[in-house]
Amino acid sequence: MCLAYLRHFGPAAQAVIQHDRFRRILDVRASRELFALLDAPGRTFRRSFIARALRSAARWDGRGRGRPYLNVGHTGLNSPGFCQWVRNSDVRPIYLVHDLIPVTHPQFCRAGEAEKHRARVRTVLTTATGVIANSRATLDELARFARQEDLPEPPGLAAWLGSDPLQPALDLKPPQYPTFVTIGTIEARKNHRMLLEIWSRLVDRLASEAPLLLIIGQRGWKADEVFALLDRSDQFRGRVTELNGCSDQELAGHLTSARALLFPSHAEGYGLPLLEAFGLGVPVIASDLPVFRELADDVPDYIDPLDSAGWEAAIIEYARADSAARSSQLKRLGSLRLPDWDSHFAAVERWLFPRDGATETGQYRLNQGLHG
Repeated sequence: MCLAYLRHFGPAAQAVIQHDRFRRILDVRASRELFALLDAPGRTFRRSFIARALRSAARWDGRGRGRPYLNVGHTGLNSPGFCQWVRNSDVRPIYLVHDLIPVTHPQFCRAGEAEKHRARVRTVLTTATGVIANSRATLDELARFARQEDLPEPPGLAAWLGSDPLQPALDLKPPQYPTFVTIGTIEARKNHRMLLEIWSRLVDRLASEAPLLLIIGQRGWKADEVFALLDRSDQFRGRVTELNGCSDQELAGHLTSARALLFPSHAEGYGLPLLEAFGLGVPVIASDLPVFRELADDVPDYIDPLDSAGWEAAIIEYARADSAARSSQLKRLGSLRLPDWDSHFAAVERWLFPRDGATETGQYRLNQGLHG
């Protein structure tokens, strides 16, 4: 997402270097150099970026001149002095808000993250001249927070994010057994524990005839019980595999070979794996969350994330070669129009730069956002 914004706005933008209390607007030449490095990082990216940033820091241009300042990654929003810098730099802050999950679901986040994110969201609401949200669901959450905290509601736009198409290898071999894939950091919010409990039952009942589960994602936080289960993987008799990293092409291959993507999260601000699976023509079994219904309407099969029996029944059904539920979803999938970056940036630019000073339809209060 950050690279998509860099490629779209970079040719006409200047870079803002931010680290802790340090913030600088770089001049045009230094900005071009840093943008080029970010777009093609190479193996020595970290060292090259630090060296380039240090050399460029002296070539700064402190003049915001009333231009939009796009912060699309929540970067530095809770750092000391950020709000004062915004006020002093003559910029129009536009923030892309991804989610409010640490505030709405603190039980799934690292210690202290709820307080940090609450500070970030307060910064957004008190300094923004506009807010872009990745979904209407996120924009609605932001509006609720603003009302609860009695904070301003800047103009808001809900613009769905695009996704880069995944390309599987041409020599892809189908798996020997029905396979399901789940994608995402292994953390409590993603509900891996429920899936492992289901697979434990399936293995006990079906032994070597049980379907396969591929867990793709790095280990995160608040999931020690899941890690313990994975580290005792012999109990799954080879039916569960943990893959902590893979290329985009490998990811596409795993998805294409799957009976379905499993997406049992307790909370999400968007749902990129869902869109990636649909882009490859792969069905999705998902939690019944507002953002998933917003993005995919009635295409996935939705199940409450706490309904373990419902998930198990769906998995058994989708594992069948003649699964009626899977065939039905594939038919529904054919009518779904997936979000793309062209539509996203077209909506953002209409909203940011209305022609002839006219008010664009997307320029509403936070609870009246426009879908991309």
